Amino acid sequence: MPARVISLLVRPTTPPLWLGVVVAATVIAVETVVVHQLDKVAPHNAFGAVFLLGVLVVSARWGFALSVMTTVVSALVYVYFHLQVEGTLLPTKAGDWVAVVVFLPVALVANLMAGQARLRTAEAVLRRREAEASRDELAILAEHQAALRRVATLAARGASPPEVFTAVAEELALWLHVVNAVLLRYEGDGTGTLVAVRYESGITRMPVTGDRIPTAGDDVGAIVSRTGRTARIDNHAQVGGAIATRIRAEGFGSIVGVPIVVDTGVWGAAIVGSRRTEPLPADTEARLGDFADLVATAIANAATRAELIASRARIVAAADEARRRLERDLHDGAQQRLVSLGLEVRLAEASVPVDWGDVKEQLSAIASGFAGVSEDLRELSHGIHPAILSKGGLGSAVRTLARRSAVPVTVDAGVERRFPESVEVAAYYVVAEALTNAAKHARASEVSVSMGVEADTLHLVIRDDGVGGASSGAGSGLVGLQDRVEALGGHMRITSPLGQGTTLDIAIPVAGE
Repeated sequence: MPARVISLLVRPTTPPLWLGVVVAATVIAVETVVVHQLDKVAPHNAFGAVFLLGVLVVSARWGFALSVMTTVVSALVYVYFHLQVEGTLLPTKAGDWVAVVVFLPVALVANLMAGQARLRTAEAVLRRREAEASRDELAILAEHQAALRRVATLAARGASPPEVFTAVAEELALWLHVVNAVLLRYEGDGTGTLVAVRYESGITRMPVTGDRIPTAGDDVGAIVSRTGRTARIDNHAQVGGAIATRIRAEGFGSIVGVPIVVDTGVWGAAIVGSRRTEPLPADTEARLGDFADLVATAIANAATRAELIASRARIVAAADEARRRLERDLHDGAQQRLVSLGLEVRLAEASVPVDWGDVKEQLSAIASGFAGVSEDLRELSHGIHPAILSKGGLGSAVRTLARRSAVPVTVDAGVERRFPESVEVAAYYVVAEALTNAAKHARASEVSVSMGVEADTLHLVIRDDGVGGASSGAGSGLVGLQDRVEALGGHMRITSPLGQGTTLDIAIPVAGE
């Protein structure tokens, strides 16, 4: 009990009225005893100042009304005990009236001063609380923005959806100070897949990443799936369903879920849960929704990127098929026709009389021209679609390019295995373009080409010692090569500082061979 009374006295808010009455009565009683004892030691002295102490105590913690009441009672006690008036509470002498008249204004002024001090103290406490609340809100906002920025950076860098999902679950659990955070993808068959889960240690009976769970109950995940709206459950005592049973078993209290909307459809839900007895804060839905929006963005970006890669692959495949068809048409059509015409001219030349020398020379020149054109077409068709790739593979084709190059080339082709045709064609054209650039534009004196395979990825590095300054910008022959490589899920990095040569570093996945 004493501890409770002390806590009521020292807290910033005004203590209850009953406590003020008790304090006032106690202080006046103590003052009376003190004054009575002092009067024995020094009779006929004015000890009215002692009674002001009680007035100050009460006025410092309670309102004006109780302070005035304390002042009046203190004045009456002062008159009765100190002035020693018998038979009446009113002074009978003029000097006593002077003492009372002086005491009352002084006490009232003390009331006003203490009241002002109390107000200033209350205002200072209020301002301090507002400042602390503002600092807390700013800290929460800064933490929120930092968490969102980390996830947004991942999404902007093109991180895979699983990476973003895991990061979101971690950020939600740490930032919202909850014991679990999950991302659920709805499958459309009455179930959902947990794509990311973050549990506090000690939680063992809840589903983990990759698990399929039913969405046909009354838990938050099921409600979001059914309604497409935000859902909250602060008490799971009466909630039905298998998931709700697990939730009760793990001691969860408040759980909030928001939908993840992709292309106007509910893709899944972001859900957080707490074991605290009080509900999650009222703004949990809004804060959780910010992260759900980032997840939706990451999913949309990944889908767009996949569509772009697939589109590039289709374009490259169509171009390769067109090249092969053109090669076949040249070989089976124009080239064969030229060969046939050349043979007919040779027959005509053989049938011309010996004395028709001029005619024989003309026919011989025509036949030689047909043969030359046929050879030119053969070389052209090989350039359109390198037949050497089909015969000897990438290593042999690269070495052939090196032998034909106008710039000396060293080749370190440590692979003789075959790769998918699309991979071999892409790598071949990268080497061919790089050697052409080194001869025509880089003014290089030497080029090196190295190939290797690591972890189902073909690595190709081409370096020259030319003037540098190459890029894959508009108008560069490297643009199409970069598109071809990226269409296969690979990447090409160009390093070309001025005066220090050019290096092409290419990586192409070959797992699909």
